[in-house]
Amino acid sequence: MKTLTLILTLMGLALLTGIMAWLGIGHVFSAMQRIGIGGFLAIVGGQVLVDIGLGVSWFCACPKIGLFRAIASRAVRDAAGNCLPFSQLGGMVIGIRATCSIPTLTRKLGPLQWPAAVATNIVDITTEVLGQIVFVIVALACLFDHTGTNKFTWPVLGGMGLLAIGIAGFIWTQQRGGAAIHHAARFLGRHIAEGWRNSLIDNMDNFQAELDLLWARPGRIAAGALIHLACWIGGAGVTWLSLELLGAHIGFMGAIAIEGVVCGLMSASFLVPAALGVQEAAYVALGYFFGIEAEISLGLSLLRRGRDIAIGIPVMALWQISEMRRLRSSKQEAAAPSLDYSDASSRSEMS
Repeated sequence: MKTLTLILTLMGLALLTGIMAWLGIGHVFSAMQRIGIGGFLAIVGGQVLVDIGLGVSWFCACPKIGLFRAIASRAVRDAAGNCLPFSQLGGMVIGIRATCSIPTLTRKLGPLQWPAAVATNIVDITTEVLGQIVFVIVALACLFDHTGTNKFTWPVLGGMGLLAIGIAGFIWTQQRGGAAIHHAARFLGRHIAEGWRNSLIDNMDNFQAELDLLWARPGRIAAGALIHLACWIGGAGVTWLSLELLGAHIGFMGAIAIEGVVCGLMSASFLVPAALGVQEAAYVALGYFFGIEAEISLGLSLLRRGRDIAIGIPVMALWQISEMRRLRSSKQEAAAPSLDYSDASSRSEMS
């Protein structure tokens, strides 16, 4: 997996370098300079609102996690996937760790152990994919009016059909696939350390119980998926604002079409860290059918990366500070001297 990720990263870098060399980096930066600092801050602010909405959708589906912890853990998970040299799978692992370690703002909700943290992350990812499927279908409907877009419409539609079948199987596995989950745990256990293997196998029943509790309330799952859909549409609004600031006026429906298809293509390339190269090529190709100049399309992609970095780096820094404080406090508790009352009572009797 590490070798494949490295190869895909190098291929993405080569593709990105080729696109920038073909367009001319000077033209791209001149297009980006049109928005100014105020425009960039507006884009970042819009994305922050979308990110808060993603945390709210997680909380609606999994209220046990707590609203603050849902927003913060979701921000860490996205920041890790966007800013660190991992694939999206690596970001999910860090998101699970953040779900376990980030505290809540109320004493009613205690810390989450890893079975509950993994279960809530899986359910959140499931609701996000359900919302994404609907969003991409709406985006494809917006593309039918543009000639030449069949090159994207039918492949992406087919990919969404396969994704729908896959997510249906994934949901079935979460609800009724206890035996399959145990087999997967045993398979993974043969490839990890012994201590982790014992913990993984011993807690599989707790993990399945957490999943059953979450899926016992389908109304909350549906609400989470609907809010995710609203967040996808909000992301298209940020894309529309970016294009307006760059000087491309295609309307909100055009922004939905571009954002939906790009997100669909990026989901298919989830092993590529931060969809390096794939995102740029998709924006440039789709922008052509909407009459957007190639340097503006590439500028839009780079603005998106700059926006993700501007949000992700502070989020990762704050989480790292929180982790260091947590480790430091745990070491201090372990090093604190304990009072042996039995020994003290024996000495008093002797005296």
